[in-house]
Amino acid sequence: MTEAGTIEFIVLATTKVGENGLVLHTLSREFGRRGFIVHPGKKASAALFLPLNILEADVVENPKSELWSLRGLHARDALSGIRGNLHKNTMTMFLSEVLFRTLRDGAVEDGLYEWCIGSILTLNALEADFSNFHIRFLLEFAGALGFRPTFQDIAPFTSEHAIEMRQMLQSSFSEAMLVPLSGSVRNSLCESVLRYLEYHTDQAIRIKSLAVLRELYG
Repeated sequence: MTEAGTIEFIVLATTKVGENGLVLHTLSREFGRRGFIVHPGKKASAALFLPLNILEADVVENPKSELWSLRGLHARDALSGIRGNLHKNTMTMFLSEVLFRTLRDGAVEDGLYEWCIGSILTLNALEADFSNFHIRFLLEFAGALGFRPTFQDIAPFTSEHAIEMRQMLQSSFSEAMLVPLSGSVRNSLCESVLRYLEYHTDQAIRIKSLAVLRELYG
């Protein structure tokens, strides 16, 4: 096995393997979306692998397998503004699952990683008025994938809340955070953008954590 240097990455999901192994599904600048095997040990905190955590680790190549491993994992940022807030934590569950289920393994989208890091740090820093964040995130995510949604593009996926969708699209980020939306309208807009993403990525995006988000904003 050979060390291939240190990388910074975003945690998208984890899959348990055996007694003490995890496949850590990540997004990084170098590898795009990719899974790595890790053996965190009994003393490692499960909090290290929470959704959208930003970590650093050494990559160890395995010539006999495409599943490389990570060693020396540590957090780049504590994200205390997210981890101390139930609503933000729920959002990160949802947003990480969207990234995990939308991005293809091994695909590297130019600029996507930097945009994701900026979005995570923005959510971490917001002290109030972040209830619309996940909708704006999905719209900007579509743009980061190259779709650049306009109102005309997304209107067919939006039902009775076209006015609110136009506001979310055409406002600045700070203005979009202040657009007054009820919980049911937020849920409807969120589902509209997911349908838009499904259409443009030509795949079904089944988000299990969407039900939790609906409860939060129901």
